[in-house]
Order: sequence, then structure tokens, then C-alpha cells
Amino acid sequence: MRNISHALFTKVVVFLLAVVCLTGAVKAVIDMEVNEVHLSSINQDSYLESRAFADESYEIIAPLAQLIGKYKSEEHILSGKTLTEEEIRVIEENLYNDFRYSYRYNDNLSEAENTRIYQEKYADDINRKKDESMREQLREFYQLLSTLESNKGIIYYASNGEQVFSNSGLNKKEQFEDYNTYMLFEDYQQKIVPNEAKESGYVGYFTHEVERLNPQTDVIYVAFKESSLQQKIQEWEKDKGIAKNLLNEFIVFLAGFILTFIYLIIVIGRTSFKDKEIHLNVIDKLYNDLNIVIAVSLTTWWIIMLVEVFRDMYMLLSVPIFSIALLMVLSLVKHIKNRTLLSHTLIYQLLKKVFLAVKNVFDSGSIGVKTVLLVIGYPVVVAATFFIFPLTIGLAAWYALKKVKSFNRIKEGVEKIKNGDLHHRIEVDGKGEISQLATNINRITDGLKKSVDSEIKSERLKTELITNVSHDIRTPLTSIITYVDLLKIETDPEKMAEYIDVLDQKSKRLQHLTDDLFEAAKASSGSMPVQIERIDIVSLLTQGIGEMDEKIEASALDFKLAYPIEKVYVNADGKLLWRAVENLFSNIFKYAQPASRVYIDVEDLGNEIGVTFKNISAYELNISADELMERFKRGDESRTSQGSGLGLSIAESLIHIQHGKFLVQVDGDLFKVMIYLPKISNE
Repeated sequence: MRNISHALFTKVVVFLLAVVCLTGAVKAVIDMEVNEVHLSSINQDSYLESRAFADESYEIIAPLAQLIGKYKSEEHILSGKTLTEEEIRVIEENLYNDFRYSYRYNDNLSEAENTRIYQEKYADDINRKKDESMREQLREFYQLLSTLESNKGIIYYASNGEQVFSNSGLNKKEQFEDYNTYMLFEDYQQKIVPNEAKESGYVGYFTHEVERLNPQTDVIYVAFKESSLQQKIQEWEKDKGIAKNLLNEFIVFLAGFILTFIYLIIVIGRTSFKDKEIHLNVIDKLYNDLNIVIAVSLTTWWIIMLVEVFRDMYMLLSVPIFSIALLMVLSLVKHIKNRTLLSHTLIYQLLKKVFLAVKNVFDSGSIGVKTVLLVIGYPVVVAATFFIFPLTIGLAAWYALKKVKSFNRIKEGVEKIKNGDLHHRIEVDGKGEISQLATNINRITDGLKKSVDSEIKSERLKTELITNVSHDIRTPLTSIITYVDLLKIETDPEKMAEYIDVLDQKSKRLQHLTDDLFEAAKASSGSMPVQIERIDIVSLLTQGIGEMDEKIEASALDFKLAYPIEKVYVNADGKLLWRAVENLFSNIFKYAQPASRVYIDVEDLGNEIGVTFKNISAYELNISADELMERFKRGDESRTSQGSGLGLSIAESLIHIQHGKFLVQVDGDLFKVMIYLPKISNE
């Protein structure tokens, strides 16, 4: 328990570190954006090589190129000369489309006639749109002038031969060349000083703006004042230091987050590194697709709030949002480890329930319900899968062919069974009525096969019964006939007395056999009267063992009786129960190994009392318990013993008519009989 608590504490600490590192990394990125930091400046040695210098140059050169190349002057814009053919064409096409889809367009007229009507009806609209475009260009013209005026540390001169835009009295390139940093664009030539600015990787960012100028008339001169340039250099170096610090901060926090996140991925869901089982908690019960929606929604909401409202409160917002989002992600990691990422989604569960509902109808529903489902459902499926309609038709055809094959398999199987092949089984995959039909036919076949096997066994038993009865009755009967014939011719009184003794033994043996056979028939028929009463089973067994004391001594058997301390009573017929027990004792005396032990155990099993007889057989028991229960069947296959083979059968019938159970078990030479009778309370 202490190890589990320690592991949980470690996870919580690492989780908090992960949230802190993630928040710190995001803070560094936001600070870069707020301070407009260019990370590229970290690897640059000079301000003139930087993106910041390129941006400042672009803010001067791009407006000057637009002014002298396109807009020129207010009069030039209002004259409509700044509107290109492409802009005019777009205006006219948009208006013509409006006309084409309006009531003014007549489908009965030719295209030329409709065009004439359009030009008449939309002439004012065309001019209005052109005026709007020119006013928009005029606003942009003055915005460009305003942008130029805001740059105080830069001197510029731009001319197209007619218009001039300048913020100083300088108009010669030699005058601009007196400055340490300048740019000259004229007559297909570009001159940028010093070399750091010329060789900068960002020089094309602003020089491409002058490529559309007329090299014969258009010139642009730009020079940077030294004082303003030095101030820009100091600001750039300061920003460079901030960029380095923010980048280092971002790297450290990002590395910390990656390490802590990897650790959490490894240990999440387990109590220790050796634990192989994934443990899910309350959060993991949330469906994974809802989990993803919550995480994405929180992140989106955080970004919106950060940009629009709470930019200065991002730390306060980030910690709880990142904590929840990280918990959601780790929950997904658990389900990935547990292989339940897909199965634990709301969409999957809904689709599964729909699928199981439909499958249940097809597996156990009636033909009518299935037909209605097909009539309603198939068009819906076709409509939903319109773009893969051939695939839908193919699946439907495959399903129908599968069912037809199953039906044909049943048809062929029934034909084979009808022709007498009771061992044939109809194999149909899946569930449903067709599969159930095949199962029912197989069960009928099994029933027929059992019936045939039972009939064959019954015939075999009848044959064996007749053989055994004939053998057991013929033996004493043959002796009687033989000795009667001897008596007819014998005159010696001693031998005649000896023959009479033999006849007496054989006749009693024959009588015993017929009595047993009669009793077995009467017991198995159920016609024997039964008087159920309360019987003390232990007293009955003790008394029985006492009455058979002479036989026990003669057999040298050692009887061991075990029973509960409290008296136990059974619901039985005393005479019939004793007759059954007497048969078991007789069986033991005849077939038990001499000088061995006989165990009799009485057990209280709650609702019934169990009595178990166990002894070691004197003969090899190479037959099953079921065969021993057959009439005239003996463990002594040579039939040299004096038993009739009816003792166990009679005992079983007597116990059954008393509503008890009679079981026989054979384990090697160990012979065991178990009797179970209804228990009666001691009260």
C-alpha cells in the first residue's frame, strides 16, 4: 500500500510539472508574438542583414513603387486610368451574372439582344461600380502617403518623370550617396549600400516591388539617417537578446514537457513498472470521442479567449485548461494501452447496439419481421451508400448467395438422413432461422440415433438375459435330472442319501434363482407396496451388521462404520430398505476380497442422507459400472460364484421406489455403491 501511495504521489508531481512546462512553453511563444520577435535574427550578426531591416525598407519602397507606378496622382485615379482591363471585366461579369439570373433576362431572345438590353439597363450600375473602385483606390493612395510621412528617419525621392514624391529637397542620387546606408533604383540598376544590406537573404523581399516600374522614367532613391539607423540597431539588438532568451526558455520548457509526458505515457494506468494490468478510473469511463471533443473544444476556446479577450490572463487560463486537456490525452493513452480506443467511443457503442439489434432480428426474429426490416432498411442503406452502390449490391448478392447455399446444404442433408445416414450432420454457420432449422434437424437425427442405439442395446440385453438365465437355471436343473436318474438305478442307501443331499442343494439353488428373478421383476415394475416412514439409518445398519456377525467372521472381513454424532433419519420403507441393504451385504460377502476392509460411511448432505459402501473386489473388475447394474451380470465373468447377478439390480429398484438414488462406481478393484435418501429433521 505504501508503494502504491508513493507511485501515485510521483505521478501527481510529474503531472503538475508537465502542466507547468507546457504552460511555460506556450507563454514563451505568446511572448514572442507579443514582442514581434523574429527568431531568424538570432543567427544574424548585423541589423542590415535582418528581417527587421527588410520590413522597414519594404514599408518605404513598396508605397513609393505603388505611387509612381500605378496611382501617380488624384487626378490620374479619378480619370479611371488606374482601373485595369481585368478589374473592369470582373465588374461587368458580376453585373451580367446578376442580369442573367434576374427577371430582365429573356430566354426567348438571342444572346446579342439580351446583351444590348443589359448594356442599356446596367450602364449606370457599371459606372457606379467603377466609381466605387476608383474611390477605393483613392483611399489607398492617401493611405500610402500617410505611411510614407510616418517614417521620419528615412529620406526618399521617387519620380516617374511627371509626379514626384519626396520628403526633402534632395533629388539627385549623388546627394543620397553621401549617406552611409542608401538604396538607388533607376535605369534597370539597383544599388544598395552597405554590402551587409545588399547580401542579406531578405533583399528580394522589398526589391521585387520595383521590378514592375518603367526603367526609362521611374526612379526611387532612399537613404537612412544615421541617428535613426543607430536607434533601430539598438532596438534590434535588444529584440535579438529577448529572442534568444525566449527561445532558450521555450526549448527548456518544451524539453521538460516532452520528458514528463513520456514518463506519464509509460506509467499511466499502472501501479508500478512491473504491473502489466491497466487500471481505469472515473475519468476513463468518459467515451473517447467525447473526450477528444472536450479536449479540442477547450483548446479552441482557450485560443479564442487568448486572442480576443483575455490576452493578459493567459497564465490564469492556461493552467486549468491544460490540466484538463492533459488528463483527457492521458485517458486516451490508457485506452490505447488497454486496446479499447475504438470500442470505448459513443459512436461505436451506438453503432454496435444498432448492429446487434438488427443482428438479433435476423438471428431470432420471424420471417415477417425480417422481411419488413429488409423492405424498409435496404433502401435506406442504398441511399446512404449511393456513391458505393456497386459495393452495396455486391454485399447484398453475397448475403443472398450465402443463405441459398445454407438452404441447399440443409436440403442435401435431409436427403441423406432420409436414406438412412443417421451419422450425417448438417453444418450451417451463423445464427438465425436457417441455422436453427439445421440444429433442430441434427437434434432429431441424434434422437433417432439414440433410439436405434437403445433398441440395439435392448435387444443385446435381452439376448444376454436369456443366455444368463438359461445358464444359471440349467446348471442346477441339469444336476437335478442327473441325480434323479442315478437314484432310479442306485441301491446303495449311503449313495442314495448323498444324491438326495445334492438334489436338495440344487433345488434350493433353483428356488433362490426363481425367487430373485420374481423379486427383481416385481421391484422394477413398481407394483410392490411401499410404506414410507421415519427410519434411523445408523441403527438399521448397526443392527444389520450385528445380525450378520457369523458371516462376517467366516469371511474375515473387517467392517468400518462411520456416521455423524447426531442421529440422522431418512424417509423410507424399513423392510424394502433393509432388503436393499441386505442385498448389498450379500454382494459384499460373495465378491469382496477375503480378509479385507469394508467401509460404510453415513453422511448428512443437508436435504438428503448419503450411505456409501466400499470394498475391494476378489475378482478383476474389467467391466463398467453400467454393465454391473445389468441383470444376471457378475463381476465374476467365469460365473463360478454362487451369485445370481440380480442383487444390485434388485437393490437399485428398491431404492428408486423409495424416491432415492442408487449409484455404482468402479475404480480399479475398488467397488463403491452410493445410496441417497430424503432426510427427515431430527425434531
